[in-house]
Amino acid sequence: MKCSPLSRRWLWPPAFTLLEMTIVIMVLLALIGIGLFSGNPINTWRLGRDAGESLRCAYTAQKLYLSDNPLVEVTSLTNHLLIPYLPNKATSMPTVTSLTGATLSIKITVFPPVVDNGSGGAYDPSQSSTDSLWDVGE
Repeated sequence: MKCSPLSRRWLWPPAFTLLEMTIVIMVLLALIGIGLFSGNPINTWRLGRDAGESLRCAYTAQKLYLSDNPLVEVTSLTNHLLIPYLPNKATSMPTVTSLTGATLSIKITVFPPVVDNGSGGAYDPSQSSTDSLWDVGE
């Protein structure tokens, strides 16, 4: 029994050819690659947001301590004095991770506190003191 060309078309459903399948795979790989490279700004923003949160914790501790001890100068503050005033009952002063992965401390002898770049200056890669990334903001 012979099948006519018309009936043979219904026996096998249309499927992807090898060329079409290769093109789909290449497009998916390209989209994944773009997604991986565009993730770096998200990581930078996340580090800045975490630094801002750490600085707000130190800022809150400064304000609470200074409200209880109004005669104390900001320049004489130490980590030991502020730790009991940290939110969430933290047992140590928070630290900040820089864009290069270095752990930086928070300078609490200035008001508002800043991230110490290791040489006494403020670390703020966003170059803005009002964006609340890497700083407490105004």
